[in-house]
Amino acid sequence: MPYLKKPEWIRSRFGSELKFSHTKNIIAENGLHTICSSGRCPNKSECWGKGVATFMILGDICTRSCKFCNTLTGKPLPPDIDEPQKIAAAVGTMNLRHVVVTSVDRDDLADKGATHWAATIRAIKIANPQTTIEVLIPDFDGNTALLQKIIDEKPNIISHNLETVRRLTPLVRSRAKYEISLNVLRYISENQINTKTGIMLGLGETQDEILELMDSVLAVGVKILTIGQYLQPSRKKIPVAEYVTPEKFALYRAIGLQKGFKIVESAPFVRSSYCAENHVF
Repeated sequence: MPYLKKPEWIRSRFGSELKFSHTKNIIAENGLHTICSSGRCPNKSECWGKGVATFMILGDICTRSCKFCNTLTGKPLPPDIDEPQKIAAAVGTMNLRHVVVTSVDRDDLADKGATHWAATIRAIKIANPQTTIEVLIPDFDGNTALLQKIIDEKPNIISHNLETVRRLTPLVRSRAKYEISLNVLRYISENQINTKTGIMLGLGETQDEILELMDSVLAVGVKILTIGQYLQPSRKKIPVAEYVTPEKFALYRAIGLQKGFKIVESAPFVRSSYCAENHVF
């Protein structure tokens, strides 16, 4: 597939340099990881410049190798048992009113990291009772007992990304299955937790496939949908098939709201955690 030149609307925004440095220092001082850096998020400068970041727990090495993701793949180190407290401390230092936490996949662990996840949510709540919590979780291979460990901690939002349409899932995601992800989302919503998912456009999907996906996630109880442009993080990853126009993103937002989503964020730079504080209801 030929390399596509980025259109004029694909331009990163920047926040305060002072706040960016402050955020960077807090993350470094606590020895933490963020998906902002590991995933080469195009919103890093803007978000860190506003004093916010998406924390990534359980290390920075993933056991999966999805073709869209820049996070390192390999054999992870043992989890840092002090990480939940470090995250909680960073949330307090940054004075976050809403925090988003995600993780690498840890298929090497017996519980796939679910116990560590629960400890992290608990630590944030104890140290920062005023802060709302959103977690962006892996699929845990669809194991509902592991999902329940996270649900029992009652974060405000649980998000699990489908990433792409059904047809493209085997080409884009290394181990995850479309139906398993739908079942994960269904189980979360059945437990009365605000449920969220996100997808990327520009991988070769069609409009009909996007609309089918909307119907599928609405049917399992998803209330919040994010839609953004896939941006190739390196030449080793799957190339961009199309740069979707801002007007088309706006159309998908309108369609999603009409279909029944409570919140739809749809624009080229939208990511799961982008402006996530606006998704709490």
